[in-house]
Amino acid sequence: MGRVLRLPIWLPCVLLAWLPGVLLAATPTRVVSVVPHLTELLYEIGAGDKLVAIDDASDYPPEVKTKPKVANYRSINVEAVLAQKPDLILGWRSAQSRMLAPLEQLGIPVFYSEPTDFASLATEMRALGKLLGVEKSANEAADRYLARLHDLEQRYGQPTGVKVFYQLWYPPLTSVSGNAWPAQAIELCGGVNAMSNARTPYPQVNIEQVIRANPALILAGSQDPDALHHWQQWSNLDAVKHHRLMLVNSDELHRFTPRALNAVEDMCRAIRK
Repeated sequence: MGRVLRLPIWLPCVLLAWLPGVLLAATPTRVVSVVPHLTELLYEIGAGDKLVAIDDASDYPPEVKTKPKVANYRSINVEAVLAQKPDLILGWRSAQSRMLAPLEQLGIPVFYSEPTDFASLATEMRALGKLLGVEKSANEAADRYLARLHDLEQRYGQPTGVKVFYQLWYPPLTSVSGNAWPAQAIELCGGVNAMSNARTPYPQVNIEQVIRANPALILAGSQDPDALHHWQQWSNLDAVKHHRLMLVNSDELHRFTPRALNAVEDMCRAIRK
């Protein structure tokens, strides 16, 4: 990722201009979130009291677990959403735009999230805060987030040459490349992504590819203590030989929220070691 792109301060206004006009008519008071990172962002910017329903995977902060659940990663229950009488739905554009189309056709406005890098997350926070009438607290939250991001860049951003293999899941053995969130984190930390030349963001790889790359560090986005156990049979790998196998909190890193920087900092420390 190199130096993180600093987006212009006027971009939140442009994002709002892309939304249906009905969104700007009144400040939404009944919000349904069908993706975990947007549920979390509502609380981060000071608008958690507007949330009336969530998806099955939303579990942070803990108080959201009592909210009615109207969606999962495969589908959205249109009838259950309508029963909540929402005046705004929060969704993930690339994964949910088709599922939310029937609700948009019924006139319910949708705020779509699609952060492209760590800096753009702050832009989304500002746009969402402006939309929900909590602009001041949202801007403060975005400023805190950017300050911490800048601090991490200053401390860890210099290239180290440390080759890192990130195991997204197994089996099948799947890694990350390009603009995938963990791939950007590796670069932010000064590491070299062993799968950086893959053609897709989440490539399925074989053991031979990893052996050829011979990473100095193997990371896994998992909280399962056995998630990296299968690597022990490949004792010729530099990471295995020197006991450089580490788990990363996937609930933090894989969600587009300020908490992702907790996991990023853990990764940076591991790379620096």
